[in-house]
Amino acid sequence: MSALAHPPRVIAVYRREDLPRGTRPVTLALWHVADPGNVGTLIRAADAFGAGVALSAGCADPTGPKALRASMGSIFRVPVEEFDEPAGRRVALVSHGGEQLADVDLSGEVVLVLGAERDGLPEEVLARCDASATIPIAGGAESLNVAMAGTVALYELARQNTA
Repeated sequence: MSALAHPPRVIAVYRREDLPRGTRPVTLALWHVADPGNVGTLIRAADAFGAGVALSAGCADPTGPKALRASMGSIFRVPVEEFDEPAGRRVALVSHGGEQLADVDLSGEVVLVLGAERDGLPEEVLARCDASATIPIAGGAESLNVAMAGTVALYELARQNTA
């Protein structure tokens, strides 16, 4: 029997208030990340590295269909909180002009702050950060996609803390 012979069925119902809450020592704080695929991918990356996620107003809904698909189930394991909730040293990821990411101290409680795909982080958010970091890119690329940048930053944080 073909898969098309079976209509789609709901296999689970999950209340939003039952999603994980709380903080972790490492958090990705997303500012106006509007693409649900990027939000879901960043939740999946946070899950892989043991981090939490904090969302500002204006971010895509992490429980929307595209974000859920991109998270590959990580939404059910990663605590998601409000943008200003996580404590720790705030490190803004910027496409140009920051200290090289590998040279930034990423020990202890760290909040990696990532901006919207097109506009980045506004001055008022940058002013509340303790450091700015840039991921060096070879070749002619202007910058990395926000989901890629967040994943690279989480990897660098893990590398520094296991060295």
